Amino acid sequence: MNDWPDRRTGDRSERYGRGSASPQPESARAMPHIQRRPAPPQRPTVPPQSQGYDDRYQGGQPGYGNSPEPGYDSGYNTGQVYGGGGGRGGGRGDGGGDAGYVQGRPPVDWRRRIKLGALTLVVVLLVVSVSTYFWADGKLKREVDLAKVIERPEAGDGTNYLIVGSDSREGMSAEDKKRLRTGSAEGKRTDSMMILHDGSNGPTLISLPRDSQVEIPSFKGSESGKMFPGTGRQVKLNAAYAEDGPELLVRTVEFNTGLRIDHYVEIGFGGFAQIVDAIGGVEMDIPKAFKDKKSGADFQAGKQTLNGEQSLAFVRTRYAFAGSDLDRTKNQQKFLAALASQTATPSTILNPFKLYPTMGAGLDTLIVDKDMSLWSLANMFFAMKGVTGGDGTSMNMPISGSSGGNLVWDKAKVKQLVQQLKNDEKVTVKGN
Repeated sequence: MNDWPDRRTGDRSERYGRGSASPQPESARAMPHIQRRPAPPQRPTVPPQSQGYDDRYQGGQPGYGNSPEPGYDSGYNTGQVYGGGGGRGGGRGDGGGDAGYVQGRPPVDWRRRIKLGALTLVVVLLVVSVSTYFWADGKLKREVDLAKVIERPEAGDGTNYLIVGSDSREGMSAEDKKRLRTGSAEGKRTDSMMILHDGSNGPTLISLPRDSQVEIPSFKGSESGKMFPGTGRQVKLNAAYAEDGPELLVRTVEFNTGLRIDHYVEIGFGGFAQIVDAIGGVEMDIPKAFKDKKSGADFQAGKQTLNGEQSLAFVRTRYAFAGSDLDRTKNQQKFLAALASQTATPSTILNPFKLYPTMGAGLDTLIVDKDMSLWSLANMFFAMKGVTGGDGTSMNMPISGSSGGNLVWDKAKVKQLVQQLKNDEKVTVKGN
C-alpha cells in the first residue's frame, strides 16, 4: 500500500537524506511538491486594506475559499514555500508587489495653505488688537467730570482738547525728584496749558501762558458742589487750577475765550519723562545754546537726542529766555510735536517691546475726563503729530501787553480766533 498522501509524486527510494548514510547533506532536502486544484475564477474585490484584514493573505487555502472574513490572517505565504519573497505576489514588506496598492502623495495645495495662513494671521492680529485696546482703556484715569462745569459755551465744529502739563510729583521717589530737579512741593500746579483744535482744516495748537491775566467766573465747587458767585477777580491762569482743580480751569478757559472744551488731558512730570525714555529719546534741533540752573537745562546748539531728564528740563526752562513764558511755550509746542511725530512711527507701533512700555508709561500718569475714550485720545495724539505738517498751525494766544507782571490777551484777536475755530475755518490770526 502506498503511504504517501494523494497527489504526491516521487519515490521514497529516490529521495536523499534517509538516515545518516545519505549522500546529500540534511539541509539539501527538497520540499515535497503539492499539486493544487485550479482555483475558481474570482470576482474583482475591494483591496484587502479596505476590508480590514492583513494583506499578507496570498491566494486561496484548501478549505477556506478565497474570501476570508475581515481581520483574518491565515499566515500562509507562498513566498515561504517557494522562497519567492521578492516577487510580484510577495507579501507585505517587499515593497514590490501589486497587492500593496501604494498610492502617490497628493500634490500640495499652496493656494489653500496661503488662505489658511492669511486667515490665521488676521485672527491673531484681531485678538492682539482687541486685547491691547481693553488693556489700554482700563489704564485711563477718568477723574475729571466736565458735567460739573456750569454755563458752558455752545459747541462748534471740530474737537477741542485742553492739554495740561502739571508739576505733579505723584509716584516719584526722592531720587527721581532730585534727578529731575522738580523739588518736593506738595499738591500740583499747572506748568503748561494748551488748546488743541482738531478740524477739517488741519490741527491748531494754541498755548495759554500760565501768567495770562484772566477773570475767575462763578463756578460750582468740584468737591463740595457749592456755588461760588463771580466777583470779577483777576488772577493768573494757573491760579484757577490751584484753587479748585481741572473743573475750574476748564470753566475759566471757556469763560475767558468763549470756546467750548470737549476733552481734558493732563500729564505729570514723572509720566512725561518716562514716555520719552520708553521711545528711546526725542531728537531736537536746538537753534541756540542755553543754560538754566533752576530747570537743570544745559544744551548746545544743533541736533541732539534728549532723554527723559533732558526733555523735562527743555520744556520747563523760562528764565534763560528774554521772552520768559512766551518763549517757553514755543519750546513746549515744538517738543510735543516732535514727541508725537517720533512716537507714531512703524518702529514704535509695530514693535511690542517699544509700544507697550510707551503706552504703559503714558497711561499710568495720564488723567482725562470721564467722556474721553481711547479712540479720542488716539485722535488727539495724531492731531498733535499733524501740527507741524502742511495744514497744521501752532501759536501763542494773542497778547496785547502786560499788567502787573501778567500777560493781557488781545480781546479782538482772541474773539476772531475763537470764531474761526468754532466754524472750523482756516486760522489766519497770528499769535505772539
